[in-house]
Amino acid sequence: MDIYDFKNAILIGFFMAFMIGPVFFMLIQTSILKGARAAIVFDLGVILGDISFILIAYYGSRSLLEKIKDDPRLFFIGGLVLIIYGVITYLDKENKKENLKSTKSIEIPIVKNNYLKLFLKGYFLNFINIGVLAFWLGTVLVIGPTLNMDQNAIFTYFAVIILAYFVTDLGKIFLAKQLKDKMTPTLTYRIKRIMGVILIICGVFLILKGFIPNDKIDEFIH
Repeated sequence: MDIYDFKNAILIGFFMAFMIGPVFFMLIQTSILKGARAAIVFDLGVILGDISFILIAYYGSRSLLEKIKDDPRLFFIGGLVLIIYGVITYLDKENKKENLKSTKSIEIPIVKNNYLKLFLKGYFLNFINIGVLAFWLGTVLVIGPTLNMDQNAIFTYFAVIILAYFVTDLGKIFLAKQLKDKMTPTLTYRIKRIMGVILIICGVFLILKGFIPNDKIDEFIH
């Protein structure tokens, strides 16, 4: 892999970290509400989900992957899981205002983090998004031939992407953590509710993507 491929992989990883979606918002929320360590654990789960998709895209047959990425049932299942998760987040009893009322202090109560739960949450929140599989599939199909389908070169290329993505996420995590001291219980309550709504919206769009033909989507965008 030459220096051009190396730079290209870094750029892909950097821009991936700013792709707006449920993982993006959940990472920021976790950093603000639970701290940098919790957000890093969550992000490691997300990265494992990406690695799983890369391996599926590389080792899976092209015909099988084409069927998977176009199967509306998978979009429906993934979207439904996001919607359910969003509803749970929105209606979470910890979100109730009476549980977040402050007296004279505006400090956020310390919450004991379950790191295994956070890791699995990051993994499955990323893994259920079939659009991520489509992204990695497309990347493998485009990058593979340019690297002469050399396995070591391909895996090195994707390792650089993942590393650049993770380093950029670390910057986002620590930047978001700086906002923690400005968080009041009321603002915490609102952020969790907004997160629930965002997850529901992402779920609805994921379901619609499975049942609306791509040419119709292109017509709507243009």
